[in-house]
Amino acid sequence: MVDQLEEKPGESINLQQYVDVIRRRHMYFLIPFFVGWLVVWSASWVLPSQYKSGTLILVEQPSMPKDYVTPNISDDLQSRLASITQQILSRTNLLHIIQGLSLYADKGGHVNEDELVERMRKDIDIELVKDPYGHITSFNIFFSARDPRVAQQVTGQLTNLFISENLELRQQKSEDTTKFLEQQLESARQNLAEQEEKVRVYKDQHLGELPSQLGSNVQILSGLQSQLQNEEDGLNSDRQQNAYLDSMLQQARALQRAPKTENGTPVGIPALDEELEKLRAQLADLSSHYTDRHPDVRKLKDQIAKTEKMRDQALADLKAGATSTSTSGSGNSPASTPDSADNADGPATVQLQGQFKANQIDMSNKEHEIAALKTKIDDYQRRLNEEPAREQQYADLTRNYEQSKADYDELLKKKNSSQMATNLELLQQGEHFQMIDPPSLPMKPDFPNRLKFCGIGLGVGIALGGGLAGATEFLDDRVYNEKALKALLPVTVISEIPAISGPEEERKQGMKLWVSWVTAGVVFGTVLVGSAISFFRG
Repeated sequence: MVDQLEEKPGESINLQQYVDVIRRRHMYFLIPFFVGWLVVWSASWVLPSQYKSGTLILVEQPSMPKDYVTPNISDDLQSRLASITQQILSRTNLLHIIQGLSLYADKGGHVNEDELVERMRKDIDIELVKDPYGHITSFNIFFSARDPRVAQQVTGQLTNLFISENLELRQQKSEDTTKFLEQQLESARQNLAEQEEKVRVYKDQHLGELPSQLGSNVQILSGLQSQLQNEEDGLNSDRQQNAYLDSMLQQARALQRAPKTENGTPVGIPALDEELEKLRAQLADLSSHYTDRHPDVRKLKDQIAKTEKMRDQALADLKAGATSTSTSGSGNSPASTPDSADNADGPATVQLQGQFKANQIDMSNKEHEIAALKTKIDDYQRRLNEEPAREQQYADLTRNYEQSKADYDELLKKKNSSQMATNLELLQQGEHFQMIDPPSLPMKPDFPNRLKFCGIGLGVGIALGGGLAGATEFLDDRVYNEKALKALLPVTVISEIPAISGPEEERKQGMKLWVSWVTAGVVFGTVLVGSAISFFRG
């Protein structure tokens, strides 16, 4: 035999050569192929089965629209899920489940509690389900165990923990938010009360000087000034009246002592007539400008009337005095003296004296009233002068008060809204988790996947069989065809001797071929049966 078949550059192996290789090396392929598949397939039945139970939890949105009740929990659902997961997967919770259901009892005392907790964490799987916008709408909870019912029970407990922890966490956060707002509201209420007290004290201390009373102060000041002007005008009028009454009183007294004319008329009577003429001229002048209801016209008329009455009374007194004098003279009374008639005051003079005193009293009252009005005017003028400073002080107080009131109202609104949101959470009407389906009871193990292992075994067997058959063919240095032989000889082959086999050799070759077919049938049949078993029972 010569070296194995070698190909020259540019030449390719035809299909017949592959068929010849398969005929020669089929046993080198079938045996490793079967052994590799059988080992992997058997391993799938030897490995302990793990059953996975799962359930879907839906994230239910609040039943109340956000326009009516605004949630007071603003954390992201994904971060809240991460927090809840950390709490549920804590060592205490997992040990409680492990001990309650006797999980991993097969481990016995070979592992400690921390290792059991880590093992259980690996058996738990949580998958988030998101919508096209990236929002979490639901999530799956899976747990793997060797017993399908145990897997279902653990999944149920984990689901209940997720639902209860979410409710408790949301309620706690909502209550904490409401309590915080209540504390802030109480602080704002105290601050508002302090500002109200400051404003009240300031109003009490500066009553009548507040900016809101500026208009009334101006009106009062204007009224006081008008009243002062009236009082001063009245005082001036009283002073004129006083001078007039004093003059009239002096005239009346002079009439009693004045000499008479030839016809018996006193010399002072013409003075009264002259005064009447003067007053009547003034009345005529005022009547041309004002009506009879004007104060000056009415006052002038009163003076004319009084002067006329005084003139008439003076004449009557003089006549009565003359008669009394004549009577006394005829009686020769020793008590009568010429001076007694001059010293006695007549009724007109007494009346003038009374009017004069009343006028003085009225002048004194007006002077006191004017002094009081000036004091009040000075006080209101001081208030108006201090009004800019008071306005600035009051503006500072009211600004702080308004800000405190606005803060209080805003906090009160937020607190009421937060309280409604808390009540909604306590009634479990807020965002919550809802289990769509109860945890499933797995009928087939999730691991190992025997059908997948069967496929892997096929790949492993093909790799082993193909590798062994190829290596055997590569290491074989024998020549199996004419083409290879011609390539090895330096001369041209002009003839060949065909192989001559006897009955024994033919029988052996037939037996060998039969064994090959039986082996191939057994191998592929076994693979098919194993694959069917893995499919239906794996």
